[in-house]
Amino acid sequence: MSNHPREHARRSPNRTELAVWREYIETAGALQRALASGLQSSSGVSPGDYGVLLALSEAADHRLRSSVLAEVIGWERSRLSHHLGRMEARGLIRRRRSDADNGGAAVELTDDGARKFRSASVSHLRLIRELFIDALTAAEIDNAGKIAASLRRQLGDGG
Repeated sequence: MSNHPREHARRSPNRTELAVWREYIETAGALQRALASGLQSSSGVSPGDYGVLLALSEAADHRLRSSVLAEVIGWERSRLSHHLGRMEARGLIRRRRSDADNGGAAVELTDDGARKFRSASVSHLRLIRELFIDALTAAEIDNAGKIAASLRRQLGDGG
């Protein structure tokens, strides 16, 4: 059996490949749900909140144009706008008009938002260790990283 990519593209997945695919998808979904539930219950931060706070915490001056933030977290701009409104009402972020961006909005992490992010990260990272890292050997972690990188390349997304 050849490993040539074109040959794989011509045939449907076999029973074993489909079983592995299904196990992967179902496990990834269960892991995401467990992480989201743990994050929400331990910190009151939703996965959406956490994604926004993470992106802003990593940005220069803890500020991003809303269009760039939408790209970074992979959301439609309208979805992001509604979510930012809720986060702004809770004091986690601030939106300001940017003269440098032809009146576009810049989103900034507030001091309260930064504190909330740090607090949520402690429990979130603990849960990642418990649910993912501790379940795998060092070799499995290495292989999981290689698998994720291969999938990203196939999708044309270098990460």
